[in-house]
Amino acid sequence: MPVQGIDVSNWQGDIDWNKVRAAGTQFAFIKATEGGDYLDPKFAQNWQAAKSVGIPRGAYHMVYWCRAAHEQALWFILNVPNDPDALPPVLDLEWNGHSRGCPKRIPVKLALEKIKIMLEVMEAHTGKRPIIYTDVRFHREVLEGELPGYNFWLRSVAAEPQEIYRDRPWLFWQFTTTGYVPGIEKPVDRNVFNGTFGDWRQVLPARAPAKQSVRNAN
Repeated sequence: MPVQGIDVSNWQGDIDWNKVRAAGTQFAFIKATEGGDYLDPKFAQNWQAAKSVGIPRGAYHMVYWCRAAHEQALWFILNVPNDPDALPPVLDLEWNGHSRGCPKRIPVKLALEKIKIMLEVMEAHTGKRPIIYTDVRFHREVLEGELPGYNFWLRSVAAEPQEIYRDRPWLFWQFTTTGYVPGIEKPVDRNVFNGTFGDWRQVLPARAPAKQSVRNAN
C-alpha cells in the first residue's frame, strides 16, 4: 500500500510539516471540531501549514452523543472552510467512553439518526460526500450493514480491516496509533489508502468530481 498518511490533532503539538512532507506523507486528516462547542486549538495552523507544503488534507469532526446533531453540524460549518482542494470531510464515530461529560451510549436508532443528519449537512457544506471513520466496537454495535453509500476509514491495529470488519469495503485504514513520522515529536496515528498511486490520483479533488463515488478496492 504505497499511499500513506497521518491524522493529527492538538495532542501532537507543533508539527514541522516540511519534514512530514519530506518523509513521504501523502495525506493528512486534521481534527477540526468535536460536539457543538470544541474547536481543536491547532486546527487552523495545521490546516494552512499542510496545504502550504502540498499535503492533501481533510478535516474531521468527532461526534459527541449528548449534543443535538444539527448543533454539531452547524459548529462544523462555522469552523471548517469550504476549501475546494480539500479531501472529503470525515465524521468520526466512536463511543465516548472516556468522556467526563458524556460517557453514555445512546440507542442505535437515535445514533443513526444523528449520523445521517450530520453526514447530509457536511456534504452540503463541502460538496463532497463525507468519509466515515470508526472503530471495531462502534461498527459492530451500530454501523454493521448500514450506510453502504459511504466510503469508510477503519481503525484496526491487530489485523487488516477485512479480517475484522464483516463485509465492509474500506478506503482508508488506521493501522497504528503509535507511529513515528519525522517532524512530529509525539506518537501519531498512521494510515494507508486502499489502492495504488493511480487510484489515489482519482480521489484527489483536483482530479475527481466533487462527489466521490464509493469504490470497493478490496
